[in-house]
Amino acid sequence: MRAPLGSFDNARPAPECLDELTTPVANAVRHWRGSVPAEQFVYVDTDPEIADTAVFAEHYGPELLDQSANCVVVSGKRGGESSLAACLVLSGARVDVNGVVRRQLGARKASFAPMDTATGETGMEYGGITPIGLPEEWPVLVDAAVLDVPYVLVGSGRRRGKLIVPGKAFAELPGAVVIEGLGVAAG
Repeated sequence: MRAPLGSFDNARPAPECLDELTTPVANAVRHWRGSVPAEQFVYVDTDPEIADTAVFAEHYGPELLDQSANCVVVSGKRGGESSLAACLVLSGARVDVNGVVRRQLGARKASFAPMDTATGETGMEYGGITPIGLPEEWPVLVDAAVLDVPYVLVGSGRRRGKLIVPGKAFAELPGAVVIEGLGVAAG
């Protein structure tokens, strides 16, 4: 199979390689019920040493910078209560944590979750967190721009490997909230 973007040697439909994914991601792919069939989710095997977006795009194709999205875990706090959410923005943008995210979560303060919290709560590896397979009670804030990209490269739950998913599928994730302006130009 040829990947819909990038220059990958090993690309397969994600449902055929569930053993390459973390348990929560594999379960989400296995039980996917969105309008985009899970068979259109493509798993590509990649080198975990070059998982970070800029280095990754240098190796697998510079066009990937415009077709990749980053998923980050954020923590919102109000009073003594804390809640977690995920944010998905195109890789050329940064998450507006102190503005859009804080307001969306109804939090007094919002920040990126510590690495051990992000990995512990998701069951995914740092550098590979993906919006697919997150805890169902979490809001998954998706920048509207992600939905406009035909195929989006995201993490697979591990540093090794990535998923290529039709952009419109992210609006159908459990807990998805599509937001204009979640991602702002990185600067």
